[in-house]
Formats: sequence, C-alpha cells, structure tokens
Amino acid sequence: QKIHLKSVCLQYQLYLLLNSHFFCLLKNGMGLIILCAYVPKTEAGHCKWAEVLKDLEKIKASKDIDISLYTANTDEDEECQEPVMRCFFLETEVIIQECRIKNCSETQDVVNIWKNGNAGLENNKLNPKRSAKCKECEEYEEKNFTEFIQSFVKVIQRDCK
Repeated sequence: QKIHLKSVCLQYQLYLLLNSHFFCLLKNGMGLIILCAYVPKTEAGHCKWAEVLKDLEKIKASKDIDISLYTANTDEDEECQEPVMRCFFLETEVIIQECRIKNCSETQDVVNIWKNGNAGLENNKLNPKRSAKCKECEEYEEKNFTEFIQSFVKVIQRDCK
C-alpha cells in the first residue's frame, strides 16, 4: 500500500546565521506529521574571501604593478588576524593609485579586491581594544608586489580554514 504524503514547505531566513532554512511538514495518510529540514551550505562552509582570492590570482602576474607595500606577517597570532587582513586591504588602495597612474589593465580587479575586502570586514574602523601585541600596518616590512600578493593569499587561505 502506498502512503501519499502532503507537504507544506515554509521558508524561514536567519540572516546572520544561515542564508536560509526550508522546513517541511509532511502529513501521511494516518495524520502523522513529520518535520524535515533542508539546510543549505552556510557562510561557515564557504570562504567569504573566495572572490578576493580569484581577483588576487588575476593580478599576481601583473607587469604593470611595481611597488613596495607594507606586508603583514603570515604567522601572526590568531588575535591579530583582523588587523592583518585590514592591513592587506588598506595596501590595495596603494595598488589602486598605482594602477590609475600607470593605467593598468588589472585596475578593476584591484578595485574589486578592495570593495570585497571592506564588505567582508564587519566594520571599517579598527577595534580600539585590539591586542597591544598586534602591529600597525606601517610597522611591517615593505616588500615587492609579488611577495605582497603571496603573503596576502596565505593570510586569506588561513582565514578560510
């Protein structure tokens, strides 16, 4: 004997925790209600810096960009991760200026990195209560563009784990 299920799906979105939940109430022929849930891949399962990584790949071989940039250490303590990320995104502003001067073909990719970086960071101001052992961006060594990009990619990949 076949049991026919009637389903009613309700969509409930939790913006901060999940992109969406789909809850289904299934009622079989005997009136039994079964609750099922479909939970799609959430932000926690997806790196919020994926687009930044794609754009970094596009610009890493640029011959137009020849500058030195403050390059944060890739092995900073976990509590310094946010200031390190902010440093890299701040330095992309320097790359944007360089690209505008030299009319680089990668200008839009660099602008996208900067925009996605600011969108990915919760707020645009550094937390005044950050650890005293975290360095200011200008305290890091200046490195060439290639080394900067390599370090930037490592820091982002570390944050995505």
